[in-house]
Amino acid sequence: MSSQNTVIRLHDLRKTYVMGRNEVHALRGIDLTITAGEMVAIMGASGSGKSTLMNIIGCLDRPTSGIYELDGERVDGLSRDQLADIRNRHIGFVFQGFNLLARTSAQENVELPLLYDRRNSKVDPVAAAREALERVGLGDRRDHLTNELSGGQQQRVAIARALVTSPSLLLADEPTGNLDTRTSVEVMALFEELNDRGLTVVMVTHENDIAAYARRVIELRDGLIVRDERVADRRIANLDMASAGAA
Repeated sequence: MSSQNTVIRLHDLRKTYVMGRNEVHALRGIDLTITAGEMVAIMGASGSGKSTLMNIIGCLDRPTSGIYELDGERVDGLSRDQLADIRNRHIGFVFQGFNLLARTSAQENVELPLLYDRRNSKVDPVAAAREALERVGLGDRRDHLTNELSGGQQQRVAIARALVTSPSLLLADEPTGNLDTRTSVEVMALFEELNDRGLTVVMVTHENDIAAYARRVIELRDGLIVRDERVADRRIANLDMASAGAA
């Protein structure tokens, strides 16, 4: 496996939280490689370590020990400011709760990451946000306030916001958790389309039917990887079936 194609490489990654006199070992030695163009689902019960792992992969937290390389760059020992720069340059985030600004247009929500990213100072935020919204099928909704959009449309705005900085990695934390069946299928169809275009997608989900859209499933238990397998019968988003199921 060529290191040039490796987006994420973790070696003996550990995370320990000290709570008074007690130590909580959230991650107990994770070895994981994710290559460019994969679509990976991370699963596990509450307390398994999946959220801790996602936070470290997303450079929102730092490991206690071990190695983390993102796009070939060692990031496990970086400062908080350096991690913030890494996030801006490499990672797009999609959350269960959308995390959009209320009473603000879809266009303005998508522009925000560029306004905070000095590296992209030469990029026209208006044009880039418009292009990202077109990419997720919301070009005609860019002037709508977020509270005028459906849940599925709000999640599409959140995905456009994640894409506007041209990340190499898209991280999604329970991206369909607040959506109905049909809208969940629509969002997964969009993830599949982005992945088919070469974007690396890593998502946390507790739903087996959502994990089935991934190309690979990783399951954590007690801070360890207990399953890492390719999806033999990958589910393909079928909007007609979702519509029939919702009827």
